[in-house]
Amino acid sequence: MRSFWSDPYLWIHLAGVAGVPASLLLCLLGFAAGDPAVATWFELSIVLVLGIVPIAWMQWQKPFYIFSLLAVSIRLENLTEDQRRILTLFRTRRSPIWIGGGAVLLVILLNQIYNIAPIAANLTPISPSLRGVGLLLAAIGFFAANLFLQVPLSVLRVMLASESEFAAAPPFVLDQIPPNFSVIGVRVNQILPPVISDASLAASSKPLVPVAPSPQIDSSSSSDPLG
Repeated sequence: MRSFWSDPYLWIHLAGVAGVPASLLLCLLGFAAGDPAVATWFELSIVLVLGIVPIAWMQWQKPFYIFSLLAVSIRLENLTEDQRRILTLFRTRRSPIWIGGGAVLLVILLNQIYNIAPIAANLTPISPSLRGVGLLLAAIGFFAANLFLQVPLSVLRVMLASESEFAAAPPFVLDQIPPNFSVIGVRVNQILPPVISDASLAASSKPLVPVAPSPQIDSSSSSDPLG
């Protein structure tokens, strides 16, 4: 296993892909509200633009700052050198093919969801007269689906880097992080417990070598050669 794989933030955000199905469910419930008020292509275009463009732009221009959870993020000055190397990989290993491939996959899924939405008409909590609210919910769901897919794809791209590539990556300059990454949330000193490296763990578990006591001379039992 590569040494930088031990960083828990990589795994947490990689697991974020599990949020894609729930987000697409919101799209289904939104599209199921009422009948289309305008042309199908126009409704789909609105949801596609609102859902894809902001996330695709972010991941290409200012990738998501992964050392954060929910509404909090680690202060930049508290990042380790290895974490700053990981940020460097996020910038150098960006791929329009990965970003575009994820977007195309979600476009195909959204089109299928739009076509089958009428079967969920009795399940959606939105009134049939509120088609606009339904489209807004679909747009929010699709935005979330893109976020939950694009960020894990970027994480996976970084995790596929070789150990030598990681070692050669310079730590990202602290004052250059805000203009190059989307740092969201209140900044705190720590979110998760610090990771103990294998070397530190091995050093702490190294058995102690007992020191043999120095021999003691019993003066009372020694004989006086002159006595």
